[in-house]
Amino acid sequence: MQIKFGTSGWRDIIADGFTFHNVRICTQAIADHLKSHQQQGGIVIGSDTRFLSTQFMAAAARVLAANGFPVYLCVRDTPTPVISFEILRRKAAGAINFTASHNPPEYQGLKFSPAWGGPALPETTGDIEKRANELMKTGAYQDMEYAEAEKKGLIEKIDPMGTYLDAIRKKVNLDLIKNAKLKILVNPMYGTSRGYLDRLLKDAGCDVTVMNDHLDPYFGHLPPEPSEADIPDMIDLMKKKDFDIGLGTDGDADRFGILGPGGQFFEPNQILGMLLDYLKTTKNWTGGVARSVATTHLIDAVAKHHNIEIFETPVGFKYIGDLIAKDKIILGGEESAGLTIKGHVPEKDGIIACLLVAEMVAALKKPVKDILSDLYKKVGTYLSKRLNFKLSAEEKEKALVNIKKTPESIAGFKVVKTVTVDGTKFLLENGAWVLMRFSGTEPVVRYYAEAADQKTLDQLCAYGKTFLKGS
Repeated sequence: MQIKFGTSGWRDIIADGFTFHNVRICTQAIADHLKSHQQQGGIVIGSDTRFLSTQFMAAAARVLAANGFPVYLCVRDTPTPVISFEILRRKAAGAINFTASHNPPEYQGLKFSPAWGGPALPETTGDIEKRANELMKTGAYQDMEYAEAEKKGLIEKIDPMGTYLDAIRKKVNLDLIKNAKLKILVNPMYGTSRGYLDRLLKDAGCDVTVMNDHLDPYFGHLPPEPSEADIPDMIDLMKKKDFDIGLGTDGDADRFGILGPGGQFFEPNQILGMLLDYLKTTKNWTGGVARSVATTHLIDAVAKHHNIEIFETPVGFKYIGDLIAKDKIILGGEESAGLTIKGHVPEKDGIIACLLVAEMVAALKKPVKDILSDLYKKVGTYLSKRLNFKLSAEEKEKALVNIKKTPESIAGFKVVKTVTVDGTKFLLENGAWVLMRFSGTEPVVRYYAEAADQKTLDQLCAYGKTFLKGS
């Protein structure tokens, strides 16, 4: 058994790789990492709504307390961006978050965030991973009884909801949303945004209907991801009733999903482009914009229109969070529905993303589809698609060899440039592009394609299936 950190922490199947013993080992590795860098201060511990999250939190708290680290233990499941906010507010040494984000319910995860509030960068996770796998050989970790840790004042129970909600109220114009009299459907997908996203809108006096807002570790037997495929019940409800907008968040509330009237789903890539244009036009902020290598070039087109700098990063929000922490960008986003903004946490926040979309609709007095249409008229059309391929060992070996070769053309379009920031990305003569990369969180290879029209996009997707699967 090896503990392996991917793009967003260590994830494994509960009771298979993700066991209490391995959690204690990993927590000891985090404590050793912090001590080796002379980092002191408290550690926030939180979780999403998955099986055994509370018990895993307690196990980690005991190990940290035994190592002399005070623990701020969240009293209920807590959104990932709220944990990030709490690190910064308390000037903590970091946080351990038990979440597998949008993964299926049999998964659990451990994510470490350092003192700057964003997801740990590779040099940090690499050190923790190395220490954990060394400790696995001996099984050694420090431990302290929970009651003793409490008695010594090393465990403090906290609820960070109030301070986070107060901060959001200052960053989003809720009065504008209320005055627009929007009818809003909110779907927390049985996850951590319950009592956050819906409460902010209700407190502002908005007309809000909430679905899937009770605890269910099975997430309604669907992956807790607000993608079009995983929210059929939400789409159906939007079709049946006259909501102006539907707002969804994933299991740990760091991703967003947006529906328009009649259940029309908008790709995260489209939302990122619209919000960048809206924020730049209305907030008068200065700074660049960051996107991962797998994210739409609609962002580039909007950035060019407004004459702002573009930062292209590897996949993994830690790289965007680092730019937010350094105040270099006004917005950072990933095609996998991750977003944050200037002056906010250096972490994905699905709650503020949903609220900003509602604010944009209220301010512009148009449905999302019209806002998108206007943007396409201004900067051009960008259609994108992501395909996931589960490959056999033989197919994977073949794909690894093929990806290293630079083809002269793809689907009949000349390759003009190759980008290897993360995976292999081929820029094509017609402004289209494709990217192939192996996932850091799931056993799949991801294939991304973008083009200005559906026909070209379909051709690029067909090429990807043949290229990777040989069929």
